[in-house]
Amino acid sequence: MTPGPGRRLIPAYLVTGGRSVPTGPALDRLAVLVRTDEHVPPDIGSEQRRLCELLEGGALTVVECAAHLDLPVSATVFLATDLVAAGHLHARPPIPRAGEIDRSLVERLLVGLRSLH
Repeated sequence: MTPGPGRRLIPAYLVTGGRSVPTGPALDRLAVLVRTDEHVPPDIGSEQRRLCELLEGGALTVVECAAHLDLPVSATVFLATDLVAAGHLHARPPIPRAGEIDRSLVERLLVGLRSLH
């Protein structure tokens, strides 16, 4: 069977090197990845190189990187975890969801603002 346009020649699971667990703590899929100034060695894997090149333009989440690389998120987590451990990427935790707003605090703030007039 010949791969069609856009189909990968190498199965995505081979990107992980056959491992079932990342080398370090697995990153959250919404973790923000940022490229470091560290030089990428020439012997790095092609998928890892593509991820580093993708992040030269700025920060992206793991999920966004997976979409750009046309890889499963789980495989991208492996790549990113390896690159963070090697010092080629920084990973920031995802921005937490905002908590419930304390309504009494907002009401006191409005009373205080109205009293300024």
